[in-house]
Amino acid sequence: MLIYHYTQRRDEVKMNYLIGVDIGTSGTKTVLFDDKGNSIASHLVEYPMYQPKIGWAEQDPEDWWQATYSSIKAVVEKSGVSPSDVKGIGLSGQMHGLVLLDKDDKVLRRSIIWCDQRTTAEADQLTELIGRERLIEITGNPALTGFTAAKILWVKNNEPELFEKAEKILLPKDYVRLRLTGEFATEVSDASGMQLMDIKNRCWSDEVLDKLGIPKSKLGKMYESCEVTGGLTNEAAELTGLNPGTIVVGGAGDQAAGAVGNGIVKPGIISSTIGTSGVVFAHMENIEIDKGGRVHTLCHAIPGKWHVMGVTQGAGLSLKWFRDNFCHAEMDAADGLGVDPYYLMDQQAEKVEAGCEGLIYLPYMMGERSPILDPNAKGIFFGLSAKHTKYDMLRAVMEGVAYSLKDCYDVIKDMGIDASEVRASGGGGKSKLWRQMQADMYNCPINTINASEGPALGVALLAGVGAGIYNSVPEACEIAISVKDTTDPIAENAEIYNKYFEVYRGVYAGVKDQFKKIAKIQAE
Repeated sequence: MLIYHYTQRRDEVKMNYLIGVDIGTSGTKTVLFDDKGNSIASHLVEYPMYQPKIGWAEQDPEDWWQATYSSIKAVVEKSGVSPSDVKGIGLSGQMHGLVLLDKDDKVLRRSIIWCDQRTTAEADQLTELIGRERLIEITGNPALTGFTAAKILWVKNNEPELFEKAEKILLPKDYVRLRLTGEFATEVSDASGMQLMDIKNRCWSDEVLDKLGIPKSKLGKMYESCEVTGGLTNEAAELTGLNPGTIVVGGAGDQAAGAVGNGIVKPGIISSTIGTSGVVFAHMENIEIDKGGRVHTLCHAIPGKWHVMGVTQGAGLSLKWFRDNFCHAEMDAADGLGVDPYYLMDQQAEKVEAGCEGLIYLPYMMGERSPILDPNAKGIFFGLSAKHTKYDMLRAVMEGVAYSLKDCYDVIKDMGIDASEVRASGGGGKSKLWRQMQADMYNCPINTINASEGPALGVALLAGVGAGIYNSVPEACEIAISVKDTTDPIAENAEIYNKYFEVYRGVYAGVKDQFKKIAKIQAE
């Protein structure tokens, strides 16, 4: 954006820029925006995920740090923007990951990340220590294997020597913040996914920490998401190419960040996001908690507001798994044509009739969160016949992910939360077919917006509030975000999906005890 400052020269032009850093599971994407929300330059750095055992998932925090400073430097160089015109940085991070540092701020072990499912015993321990109803009352959620508290207990139980050495407990993006600014801090939206917070009062819970034996001194100072938490150190400035002191705001967990980047900052608008995981997200003016714990209530990235979200673990992950194992021909063809393999996969899946003639896929490849809360759940193809082809299976994977999101959507509606507009986002939101499936299953229009950078845009807008460019988060969203396209439901498909959805839910109900038996066998 061009901002005119009428000082001594009326033609003098001043431009402001903001940086959003999205520290994800597959990589870190950094985007430079102007203050109208337009993307000026972006850069992605990928890194590995380690799975030493089935159900385990870990990453090296040093990979996040290197990806962050190198991608910031890349967007500054690509854009040619003067470092003095970059007014702030926002950090979005994959939620729930556990980073442990010693007294010298050295990483003690690889981070146990959000999709890790090793902590079933610790989740039970957490429930026993606090009480299920009291835990939901304080933290907004029942004990979950994916949340950070259970991971802390796992280290305490299984690696006690490391726990004793740990002086700082951080989330992924907050480790990056420490490296950028030297400040040991967090913010409410991401921290509320640790299951250590008093969600209603937006602070650490003394009751939970005392019962778990976690000193509060090991946790960072709490900020609201748009508050300034520090400025770049000289070392970080040199690595990033920015000026020392450039502000870094609290930022947000990736889901709250993506919600801000999609304008989910007022009642009535919800987002349906398909990334590695899938999320249905709704804004709340006042706190509401599902007593059954089927969906998560957390602090929003807007001061004094909350959100509810349902999470399916294996959304885009399921489609990537199918691509990598069964779509080599499509990948080769896409490489030759210079297109995304998912584009060709969409074209093939679109030829298959809605409902896949009774073939149903359960996307529980990493266990499942909402609404079944079952770390033992596994992926299933149900109803497979000799008539079905690879492309029936491909479409069934996409439909299964959409069914899992509908499962979450229905719980949110059951809570009485207004869901009059749904916005599709994430990598899956770019798929016309996946948007149509969601419109048909929700039986309501699905909108897309003018911006496509999701979490990176969201935290850049938060940085703009911290820098004083915008007066509030909703104001920032009004400036940067507008609806672009609408996908209306197809009545015939909606009827088909409504019938098969009941089968989808019944498949899990019929086999959940078998999942427990498999887990027991694997543990022997």
